[in-house]
Amino acid sequence: MAEYLLSVWHDDNYNLDFSGDEAQRVVAQVDQFNAEVQSAGAWVFAGGLHPASSATVVRSTGGDVSMTDGPFAESKEQMGGFWVIQASDLDAALDWARKAAAACEGPVEIRPFQGE
Repeated sequence: MAEYLLSVWHDDNYNLDFSGDEAQRVVAQVDQFNAEVQSAGAWVFAGGLHPASSATVVRSTGGDVSMTDGPFAESKEQMGGFWVIQASDLDAALDWARKAAAACEGPVEIRPFQGE
């Protein structure tokens, strides 16, 4: 089975406050999606990320390593979380991505890992 990255995208200033009713509804939907992926045997791992403002970018140029506050990409949208799943083919992975987008109510990008 191939592995795919399903990445969740948010506005760059998304809020991590999960105490509100709206946030709790989305959390419940994502929990249900996670359970479905695990039950189907497609689960590899997943995780949520702190906002991009917490990132540090490490660069190596000509043997010198430098560190700067992140994020690396200057964009209005940043990755906020991800799943790594196993699927038999792209169509099966796209089915999972559709369900993920519905659960988190936001865009989900899907990318296959490089094969051996």
